[in-house]
Amino acid sequence: MKPARSLADALAGDSPLVLDGGLSNQLEAQGCDLSDDLWSARLLADDPEQIEAAHTAYARAGAQVLITASYQATYEGFAGRGTGRGETAALLARSVTLARAAAKPPAREVWVAASVGPYGALLADGSEYRGRYGLTVRELEAFHRPRVATLAEAAPDVFALETVPDTDEAAALLRATADTGIPVWLSYTIEGARTRAGQDLAAAFALAAGHDHVIAVGVNCCEPADADRAVGIAARETGLPVVVYPNSGERWDARARAWTGDVAFAPGRLPHWAAAGARLAGGCCRVGPDRIAALAALAARL
Repeated sequence: MKPARSLADALAGDSPLVLDGGLSNQLEAQGCDLSDDLWSARLLADDPEQIEAAHTAYARAGAQVLITASYQATYEGFAGRGTGRGETAALLARSVTLARAAAKPPAREVWVAASVGPYGALLADGSEYRGRYGLTVRELEAFHRPRVATLAEAAPDVFALETVPDTDEAAALLRATADTGIPVWLSYTIEGARTRAGQDLAAAFALAAGHDHVIAVGVNCCEPADADRAVGIAARETGLPVVVYPNSGERWDARARAWTGDVAFAPGRLPHWAAAGARLAGGCCRVGPDRIAALAALAARL
C-alpha cells in the first residue's frame, strides 16, 4: 500500500527520513550467492523471497525508504542469460512489488524508491566508478528509457537515479525520467569534491536545477568523509533536499571482487548531515540493518 503522503511532502518535515542500507550485503548475510554478473538482480528471477526478506530486514530496522533490487536489472543484462523482454519487464515490475510488500511496519509510512543504476552496472566491471563510457548523452538516454518506462508502470514513489559517475549520464537520466510522472532523486558517486569522472561536484549538482521532477540531490556509494563535504555543496548549489548514503568506508576491488579496508560509516554523522541540508540519509554498500537501526534511533531524536 502506498503511503498517504508523497515523498516530496515528507521531505518538508524537520527530521531527515532514513533510507535502507546495502541490499547486496544483506542478501549475502542471508546466504545468497551474488557472483553472477547480474548481481542481486539475478534473485528477482531465481529467489525473489530473499529480496523481500532483505527489504523486510531494513524496514524492521527503521528504514522509511526501501530501494528496489533493480540497480543492475536491465533488458540487456537479462537478455544475456536468455531472458526475453516480456519476462524482463515482469522482473522489473517485481522489484517494486517486493519492496512494497516489505513496506508494512505499523504506524509508519514507508516509501519505495525504484533504483535506476548507471550504464556501467550492466558492464559488471567497475565502470560505474569511472564513467565516461564513450557513449553520447542521447545514447545513454536510449539505454535507460525502456527500463525507466517499465519501472514507472509499477508505480514506485520515486526513482533513485543512483551511483551516477558523470554529468553526461546524469543529463541522460534526467531526460529519460522527465515525462514519467514519477519524481526522482539524483545521486552521484564521487571521490573528493568531484564526480568519479573528475567533474566539479558543484557544477554536477547544478545540472539538476530547473528540473521540476527532481526532489532531492546528493551522493551515494562513496567514502563517508567525502559524503560529509558533499551534502553542503549539494544544498548550496540547488536549494533542494539532499540525499546521502555512503558506503561503509571499505573499498571494492573489482579485479579481486572483494572489499578491503576499514569501516568508517558512523550513524553519528547524521546531525552534521541534517544541519547541512540532508533530508534522506542511509547507507550503501556494506552498511547493514544494525547501522540503519542506529541511524533511525538517532533521527527520531533530531
